[in-house]
Amino acid sequence: MIANGIDRIEDYAHLLQGKRLGLITSPTGLNRKFESTIQILHERFQLTALFSPEHGVRGDQAAGAQVETYRDPITGVPVYSLYRKDSKRLSAEMLDEVDAVVYDIQDVGVRYYTFIYTMLYALEDCAKAGKEFIVLDRINPLDGVTVEGNVLKPGFESFVGNYPLAVRYGLTAGEVASMANEQMGWNAQLHVVPCGGWERNMLFPETGNLWVMPSLGLPRFDSALLYPGTCLFEGTNLSEGRGTTAPFEIVGAPFVEAEKLADEMNGMKLPGVIFRPVYFKPTFSKHEGEQCGGVQLHITDQRALQPLETGIRLMYTLKRNYEAFEFLPPHKGNKLPFIDLLGGDDLYRSEPLDLPALLEQFREEARSFADMKQQYHIY
Repeated sequence: MIANGIDRIEDYAHLLQGKRLGLITSPTGLNRKFESTIQILHERFQLTALFSPEHGVRGDQAAGAQVETYRDPITGVPVYSLYRKDSKRLSAEMLDEVDAVVYDIQDVGVRYYTFIYTMLYALEDCAKAGKEFIVLDRINPLDGVTVEGNVLKPGFESFVGNYPLAVRYGLTAGEVASMANEQMGWNAQLHVVPCGGWERNMLFPETGNLWVMPSLGLPRFDSALLYPGTCLFEGTNLSEGRGTTAPFEIVGAPFVEAEKLADEMNGMKLPGVIFRPVYFKPTFSKHEGEQCGGVQLHITDQRALQPLETGIRLMYTLKRNYEAFEFLPPHKGNKLPFIDLLGGDDLYRSEPLDLPALLEQFREEARSFADMKQQYHIY
């Protein structure tokens, strides 16, 4: 098994000793014995605060649910929300409780996944307050080499994209923190406790580690590997599989002809994936209780799969074939449609769309990002 930062805590105890510690974590904050980072820091050091991202520190909050301040029932440590209605930042009052903030959450390596912004907001807040920031690093399950997609553009920042990352960015959380700290000029007192034994080209199944759901929407590694592409459907009126047992692996809607869609997608002979017609009724989220037709994406070759291009081609096949296809309007006070926030640009709504040109632009931006990010590699 590959060691994550928490597994190497003995070698880096000097970073934690004698300090009041605040911990940002989630249910993935575990060592390889499945002991929680909360318990480890509580027993060995001075844990004075827990900071809760989306879903809560113990995963007991629904996606998008507002988390309020409470006491952790197991340790008695106060839990402060970083997913409040009015703010997702560390307040001055929260930072008064700690000398250093520790971050330990399993990232997915995809720009839309919100935990990375919880980390970056906290890093910036600690820099301003003169507090230390310690990342207990974790492997990137989608490998640390492959980069896909465009880079987020100014004016399209949100909590699903608030830093100029490629969609699939090929960095660990510690590397993203180091890059942002330098590029943004925050000059935080940043420490990264590195992973041990991880090689950049490893996909998660090659690490020997056990999969712990980063959130309930990603129950399997295949869900996470498809997520760079299928998450785009959150910006449409298509179900992305929430409310089924295969979120982000199933896509469909009541108006979709399953067999016809599967045949057309399989005719493209996209690398590493095969499409199977499915019918499903989501138990919650879009089209709850309605019979939907669609496809399930089955990965046949994890290395060959190009998840973002696959998702884009699927989205525009549906858009071309069904007048009922829609990009969702802005919501939750945003001025921009959610597809623009996910896309980091408004190009997905361009009319008429030149799909080959868009995909080539994405490949070029990915190549440039891949070259730039190498200076921040720890591994």
